[in-house]
Amino acid sequence: MSSNHMGFYNIEDLRQGAKRRLPHGIFEFIDGGAEDGIGVQNNRDAYTSLKVKNRVLIDVSQRSAETEIFGKKIKMPYGISPTGAGGLVYYGGEIGLAKAAARMGVPCTVATNALLPMEEIAEGAGGNLWFQLYMWADKEMSMKFLERVKATGFETLIVTVDGPVGPNREYNKKNGFHTPLKYTPKLISQILARPGWCYRVLLKQYLNRGAFRKENYPEEIERRVTVASEEMSVVKTDRQSWEDIRKIRDMWKGNLLIKGLQSAEDAVLAADEGLEGVILSNHGGRYVDCAAAPLQVLPETKAAVGNRIKIIIDSGARRGSDLVKAIALGADMVMSGRPTLFGAAAANEAGAYRALEIFYDEMDRVMAQLGLNTIEEIGPQIFWNPPEWVPRPQLGFRAAAE
Repeated sequence: MSSNHMGFYNIEDLRQGAKRRLPHGIFEFIDGGAEDGIGVQNNRDAYTSLKVKNRVLIDVSQRSAETEIFGKKIKMPYGISPTGAGGLVYYGGEIGLAKAAARMGVPCTVATNALLPMEEIAEGAGGNLWFQLYMWADKEMSMKFLERVKATGFETLIVTVDGPVGPNREYNKKNGFHTPLKYTPKLISQILARPGWCYRVLLKQYLNRGAFRKENYPEEIERRVTVASEEMSVVKTDRQSWEDIRKIRDMWKGNLLIKGLQSAEDAVLAADEGLEGVILSNHGGRYVDCAAAPLQVLPETKAAVGNRIKIIIDSGARRGSDLVKAIALGADMVMSGRPTLFGAAAANEAGAYRALEIFYDEMDRVMAQLGLNTIEEIGPQIFWNPPEWVPRPQLGFRAAAE
């Protein structure tokens, strides 16, 4: 699409750029998974284990990755997942991420834990913005908060449901990193080792806004990220149930999705409750280290729910070919959070857009090489000798045109 690659030719280049510019603890907070990192690697292995077959002598000059999700056209079947670290990678990062998505023509999800108010992000970026909700222990407070989300104009709500307890991210403890931020000696030394970050992010934050805050939290919750207070007891969610989703369904008339599913059984329940979609996700390998990759449970989920609801998959996509593989297995769209965060850390808004551009260019190239003109043509017939969890379609042979 653009010739201004800035020296970043793939998502790994952006990741390395982020690593060079961010304090070590903040980079590992974004990049790492839970415990031994097995889940993160398994997410990638699931994608890379799938091999495809190219098709030749097919006119693909009119190919397009454009599709539609919830009644809106998008340039490719991809969206930015909710991340609470946008403001830690560069000042005003959440707006930059949303602007990049709007420019590309794909959805971007604003997180409850964002460091900018949702209203400011919506006004400053526009585009196809979704909102992600973490339920609080005070259910009444959560329902009241939804009124603010509706008033801001969001049409699609994602309720994250895969964190009944906090994850075991040992590297955060070793790095002295914590959210809310605590300026431990180790973290301070890491920050001082990145003077550019101190100027681009930390100094601008304190001069313009003061301490980092989770700006979307209600006043009843301590918002200063530098003070732990009683946040963990307030956000505890191990009492969540389907009854909470029913109450949200009754109140929220827009598109409602739940994120963090890893089973076909839960997807069927979501469809039965009248939700518009589910997001298969293991939180990027950041919660249960031994969890299956969402891509691995996608085929059985599609078989269980069919076209009753939209199936979106999150966790592990790093190449445009990954988008093609996920669509072939039944996904309606793919989401991820790290790639655009890496881009934003490496080169601000332009870097986030570059991440999206890489996905688009790679997907377009793979579609051409596989002889595919539209998203609708993508299916399991593209795979060569797939593993047993991938459905094997009946091969169809068409005669060459006379």
